[in-house]
Amino acid sequence: MDEQSYDVVVVGGGFAGVAAAQTSARRGLSVLLLDKNPFHQFQPLLYQVATSQIAVASVARPLRAIFRPQRQRVQVKIADVAAVDAAAHTVTTSDGTRFSGKSLVVAIGAEANFFNTPGAEEHAYPLYSVSDATALASRLLGLIDGATSGTTPQPFDVVVVGGGPTGVETAGAIAENFAYVISHYVSPEFAAACTVHLVDMVKQVLTPFSPASQKYAHERLTKAGVRVKLGSGVTEITATTVTLADGTTIDTPLVVWAGGLKGGALLAASGLPLGRGGRVDVNPDLSVPGFDRVYALGDAANVPDGKGGSLPQLGSVAQQSGAWAGKNLHAQLSGGKPTPFAYRDKGIMAMIGKGAAVAEIGRKRRELRGSFAFLAWLAVHAMLLSGAWQRISAVVSWGWDYFTHRRPHVVVYRPEEYAGGHSVASSPDHGDDAPH
Repeated sequence: MDEQSYDVVVVGGGFAGVAAAQTSARRGLSVLLLDKNPFHQFQPLLYQVATSQIAVASVARPLRAIFRPQRQRVQVKIADVAAVDAAAHTVTTSDGTRFSGKSLVVAIGAEANFFNTPGAEEHAYPLYSVSDATALASRLLGLIDGATSGTTPQPFDVVVVGGGPTGVETAGAIAENFAYVISHYVSPEFAAACTVHLVDMVKQVLTPFSPASQKYAHERLTKAGVRVKLGSGVTEITATTVTLADGTTIDTPLVVWAGGLKGGALLAASGLPLGRGGRVDVNPDLSVPGFDRVYALGDAANVPDGKGGSLPQLGSVAQQSGAWAGKNLHAQLSGGKPTPFAYRDKGIMAMIGKGAAVAEIGRKRRELRGSFAFLAWLAVHAMLLSGAWQRISAVVSWGWDYFTHRRPHVVVYRPEEYAGGHSVASSPDHGDDAPH
């Protein structure tokens, strides 16, 4: 069995893993980064890939391109990780190769949490990876084409489960597909007969936001034609229906699951201490209790917020914690001590539709709504995209979409999903784009 050693072994090429590798390399450490896919994905914009607003290449940047300036210190290995031995700082890939380091960073992401809802894993479409987004885009296109292939178009409904930012943004984007794109290419009558439902067991959308932002988002979704059903959770999903706890049944051939995340099977088998959501409970300095020079980051970790709770699963938390872990690793390997993570709260924002967004900026949560929040959302996400080409591509697509009401990237990525067919969760390549 082969074995190679590095100063730092990073498992996962998401926000946290990339930031940890970059910071470690800048401080002179040798780094190995392992991921199942050769690209880093920008998860906040996956819903726009799923609704044909931007191209896959806008959200997926090659990992080796990211680390080209640091290629002497960072080696990128594309491999499926089969096992993590945190105590020994070793990672074993599916081909039997073992990699070891003086330290280990676990940033393996998460997976959809279906909360044991009957039928959800088999029939619902999660939205956490590029693979998820392309499957959903293909299925939606297949439904539209199938519904309009006969003499009389047959309308259909879409159900989005989860009233958080991902659910709100996805519901709004699909509703705009119906209102603008399908209305133009098929007929306004057909588009008006297709309905998007947003359902959640909680009694408001966008729970982390202020009541004023929640009210605005609810009103804008309703104005866009989305039927918002709150306070009643999903009890069952079939291939053609969604049943809610209050007995309501919605006929639908497409369910998008934005109902939460949990730690994956690899994390559960790692032997690390798991807490809420199946994620690793970490110390204030991001290290794992009981494991020397082992750090857990991003969606794989519950990062303390200093108030008895955990920081939210946000890209900004992942990026900042990754950079902080890199500094702490360098300090430890140089004979120093790690320091507690100090998160810089930049705020939260969510897109609802064209010209409509909510943003709460900074630690003091300065609130923006409407067109100003919309422009702020565009600027922030363009800036955060990895790579100049990705930024330019996204901005051009946004401009085209905004001024023409057309979707510039109508592509059938997954023919089997376009054909109408099977569950994403049971697809053999489901989750391939989630960092493992």
